[in-house]
Amino acid sequence: MGVPKKKTTRSKRRHRQARQKLSFPSLSACPQCKAPKLPHFVCPECGYYKGKQVAKEVAKK
Repeated sequence: MGVPKKKTTRSKRRHRQARQKLSFPSLSACPQCKAPKLPHFVCPECGYYKGKQVAKEVAKK
């Protein structure tokens, strides 16, 4: 395993850590009901995936 020859400065360390943040998930619109959903997931509103119903509709409260 490699050993660093010099101490990493605060600015280098903070510059690197500033890029390691959480990002919001990308959402797409369901083609059936136009509700926002995660890509490659079943729509939580209507239960469709790739134009086919794969899950029963969720009862709204």
